[in-house]
Formats: sequence, C-alpha cells, structure tokens
Amino acid sequence: MRRELAWRKSSYSGSDGGNCLEVAQTPGRVHVRDSKEQRGPVLSVPSGQWAAFIEKVAG
Repeated sequence: MRRELAWRKSSYSGSDGGNCLEVAQTPGRVHVRDSKEQRGPVLSVPSGQWAAFIEKVAG
C-alpha cells in the first residue's frame, strides 16, 4: 500500500495559484511537485542532496 505524502508549501506562497512548489519528506528522501499540477510528476531526491541544493540557493 502506498503511503500518502504530507505536502506543504512555503508560507510566502499566495492563494492565487502562482509559481509554487510543494515538498513532502519521507525518511531519506524529499519529494517536490508543482502546486498547480498536484497529480503531475514528482521529483524525488535523497535528503542530503536536497540539503546541499537549499544551502547553495540560500547562500
């Protein structure tokens, strides 16, 4: 049985359906999707790689 993911999006995202991403975490992985296409594709990356990406774009 596939576990349902708990998706969240940034508190900076408005309700107008703009260009937003949603993320969900599972042990060892981070899943990313387009908030406008919730049934669309999901990018799934190892948690360590996601952390390195966030560090690069934030810094």
